[in-house]
Amino acid sequence: MIRKFLTERRSWITLIIFFQLLILFMSYIDPYIKLGSIIYYLFLSNTIFIIFLIVRYQKESKFYQSLKDRETDLDESEIPVPATPFEKIVYKNITEQAEHLKQIESDNRTSLEQEKDELLSWIHEVKTPLTAMQLIIDRIEDQALKADLNYEWLRVHLLLDQQLHKKRMAIIENDLYIEQTELEPIIYQEIRTLKSWCIHKGIGFDIDLAVEKVLTDGKWLAFIIRQILSNAVKYSEDSDILITSDDENDQTTLTLQDFGRGIDAKDMPRIFEKGFTSTAKHQDNSATGMGLYLTKQVADSLQINIYVYSELEQGTTFKLVFPKKNEFVYLNETNWMVNSGDIDD
Repeated sequence: MIRKFLTERRSWITLIIFFQLLILFMSYIDPYIKLGSIIYYLFLSNTIFIIFLIVRYQKESKFYQSLKDRETDLDESEIPVPATPFEKIVYKNITEQAEHLKQIESDNRTSLEQEKDELLSWIHEVKTPLTAMQLIIDRIEDQALKADLNYEWLRVHLLLDQQLHKKRMAIIENDLYIEQTELEPIIYQEIRTLKSWCIHKGIGFDIDLAVEKVLTDGKWLAFIIRQILSNAVKYSEDSDILITSDDENDQTTLTLQDFGRGIDAKDMPRIFEKGFTSTAKHQDNSATGMGLYLTKQVADSLQINIYVYSELEQGTTFKLVFPKKNEFVYLNETNWMVNSGDIDD
């Protein structure tokens, strides 16, 4: 900061040095001017000038140092009150730009909220004709055609559901309700949703729930299971999907295992990345790369750890490890609702 201060005022410093050299030159060519008096004058003037620079540096550097250290936000309260006319110009310019950017941010937020509300409304409206389409499909006698239509209907249904939950992710903290939740109804409901697809692909389910209840949010857990099961069904043929729950070290685990295509080892580190699709079937246009990304986001919000084990052509296992009961104290600290009456001591 000192170097920048001196560099900023180098023209003034150069002018002062020029005047002092001029006085020395005049005393040299003029015998009537005593050199001792000139040296004494130069000593006093330099001392005063140095003190002046120190005082000005301490006074002016506070304002510019605050600008240098200021965070890149729109809070102008971090800027000290300007003392000089030029500082006032800088201060006025920054505050006006901050207010302008705040207004733009507010307008953008309002616009995004409106677009989100309109999209959510549209998704809910589309569900009505989808329900009607399902009733029409059920009346079709051609089983091959019926199976194909059911598959396409289910794809649309799952994509709409994915978009609905994607939009809700921004306010998931306000939407969570933690309580003792039964696993069986959630699992069976998701299996019923995929029923026609499973029948078409010859896929069955083997369910063994040693632990029947878990402390979590039922609606968002259903979304996680839905994404994992839809992937399992999509990449499996003529095999069963195993679903088990257990208690390990005072933590409930839910395991979903399929015997389908599996995941390439080089893809494993990236399966939860936004927009990532398999490199083995990269030409598959039906994959959006959003399902597992959203699954991980929801799981993190619920403090559920997800472990994935897979081998090509052998299948994939997703293991959900739910947090211990005392870990939900964190949810209280973040104002998430916990139904303490349902929590056993």
